[in-house]
Formats: sequence, C-alpha cells, structure tokens
Amino acid sequence: MNPVLDLPPRPEPFFSQTPPGALEDLRVRLRATRWPDAPADAGWSLGTDLDYLRELVAYWTDGFDWPAQEAALARLPRFRVRLGGLGIHFVHVRAAAPAGPVLPLVLSHGWPDSFWRYAKVVPLLTDPGAHGADPADAFDVVVPDMPGFGYSDHPIGPPLDSIAVAGLWAELMRVLGYARFGAAGGDMGSHVSRYLGLDHPNRVVAVHRTDAGIPVFTGDPADLAPEERAWIEGAAAWGATEGAYAAMHRTKPQTAAFGLTDSPAGLAAWIVEKLRAWSDCDGDVERRFTKDEILTNVTLYWLTGTIGSSMRMYRANAAIPPAQHARRVEVPSGFSLFRGDIVRPPRAWLERTTNAVRVTEPPRGGHFAPFEEPELYAEELRAFFRPYRTAAAGFSP
Repeated sequence: MNPVLDLPPRPEPFFSQTPPGALEDLRVRLRATRWPDAPADAGWSLGTDLDYLRELVAYWTDGFDWPAQEAALARLPRFRVRLGGLGIHFVHVRAAAPAGPVLPLVLSHGWPDSFWRYAKVVPLLTDPGAHGADPADAFDVVVPDMPGFGYSDHPIGPPLDSIAVAGLWAELMRVLGYARFGAAGGDMGSHVSRYLGLDHPNRVVAVHRTDAGIPVFTGDPADLAPEERAWIEGAAAWGATEGAYAAMHRTKPQTAAFGLTDSPAGLAAWIVEKLRAWSDCDGDVERRFTKDEILTNVTLYWLTGTIGSSMRMYRANAAIPPAQHARRVEVPSGFSLFRGDIVRPPRAWLERTTNAVRVTEPPRGGHFAPFEEPELYAEELRAFFRPYRTAAAGFSP
C-alpha cells in the first residue's frame, strides 16, 4: 500500500483574478450586439424585455465594475479540492465565537446561479451575534459550486445528476472533518439536499429546503389528497407556459449553449428573465436585484464559460429512475415556502414524501430567497436546525 496515494484530498485556497483581456473582449462583444426586433409594447410578455436588456447591456459595457465585485466575493474564504476526479470550488467559513455546539451546514445552490446565491447570508449564519441574533445559533458554513457551475470543473464526460453531487458533498464534508452535518438548498440544490438525506442518513442530521421541485408521482392519482392533485395539475400548467427553458436544458442543451456562450447579451437575456420571473419582485426585477447584483451573477457565468455545462445537469436529472423519486426522506425535514416562489407544494405532499417536522410560509421572498431576503432566510435556518445541533456533536437532540 502506498501511503502517499492514501492521503485524503487537501483543500487549497482559491483566489480568482480576471485578466484585463477577458474584460475587454466582453466589452467588444457587448458593443457589437446584434439586437432582435420586438413587437411594440411586448414588454416581458414574450420573454426578456428588449428595452430593459438594452439598458442592462449598456451598463454592463460602461458602468459595471467587475473587479470591485470580484474583490467583494474574494472576502469569502474560498477553496478548491479534487473530488471524484473534479476540482470543486467552495466557500468555507467557520463559526465566529460560538456559544454552544456548532452545526456544520452545507448549502446547495440551483440554476441559474452558483455560490453567489448565498453570498449575503453566509455572514448571518456564521456570526449571528454580530447581526442581532443568538450567538448559539452559529454554523460552520460550506457552499460548494456544483460541477459545471461557477469555479468548479466541468465534467468532461456525462453530466452529474443530483444523486452524484450529493455523494460529492458527503465526501467534501468528510474531507473537511465533519462527521455529521445539516444540509439545505433550493432549486436543484433542494434535490441535492434531498439525496444527502436519502443516501447519507447516518451523516445528515436534518434537511432544510425552500421547495420540493417539480412533482413526480408514479402511483394512483386516487391516492392523492385533493390539494396534491391540484398542485400537480398546477405544476403541469406552469411547465406548459413557463417551462420552455427546462425542456431545452433537458433535451438539447448543447444547441442553446453555442449562442449563450458566444453572446453575452444573449446570456444576460437567458438569466435575467428567470431572476425576474422567479423572484418576489412584482414584475420589477430591480426591486430584488440591483444591476450590479444581476451582472455579478451573469458575469460569473460568462467568465467561467459554464452556461452549457450548468444546463446539462437538467439532462442528467431527467434520467434519474422513477424509483428514486418515490423514496421518502426519513431524516427530519423542514420547508420554508417563500411567498413569491414558484410551484409551492401543499403540506400533504411534503408529509407524503418526507419526515416533515416544520413547514413555514415566510411572507416575503421568492425562488432566490437567500439572496432576496437573507435575514429572513437565516432566521428560518436557525429556527429549523436549533434542535439538531447536539446531534451533529454525536448526541441525540
């Protein structure tokens, strides 16, 4: 046995610094945008509003300060480690001056975002005492970029599904020295958190999610409660009117990737329409996201070239066998169903599919709740995970 080969992966500090040439290339492309026409007064009814995107692109070209945003993100301690043959980028912040048992917490993002989703909430979770909350609620927080997102490597073979990513996160937490931990997420991160609870129940003390995903039910509809049937029908109707992006991602992501990787304006259109449609903004995307915040997210996709690889995860998840969807999560599960989120499930469904011990409906916030309402989201996590802190230290709650 070679002891060198048996050494665990070692995380290395990570610092991103964009070459000036990459930013100049971006501005050249933005100035050369070939704009489509649009019917008069179409607004957002057909997709991204032409006038708004012109305004956003103009600011991206001549007003947006990416180096300043990159420096702000660099204030989060960031690392990369090799897992499953891939370089995984992650944020890791330990609790500040904890007043009790510290619960490690892995936060999983969705699409179209990355570790960016949790940038505002990390300080609130790791140092609650500095933000008017109980210091005893401090977490050690880990926020990885999924493979093919952000600064993590792109899989060179088949894309990884949520089950495989959950396995990587369990290994990441082991590498960081956490025997037991909590898991939380939304969007595809909700699926990853679910599979962490399903496949690693001896390690995961509890799972918190902001959604239950698009419903998959293979049983007899007569067994469903009326509110469950209504929800499934409503989700199907939502998919028919709002799900074209997902159908493309699941079936022909590479076709869309050519244009979105080549045109920054096209990339911005693809992403900003979802930020508007899925957030609690009443149709005004800048009620929830400033131009700087929108463009930080979009620029991360542009500079890392990850729009194609991120979309391919939809295809991988679409191939997950139906039997996996039928499994019930038995570890304690909590749900915060924010008012402005999409396809919000009824409690009957949550109790059918999970050991749902806490379900709340915060009055504000949407699909990107950790970014839209960081204080409210942080309080939801503190309240849910409070009984499970000693479990992570090896005791029963």
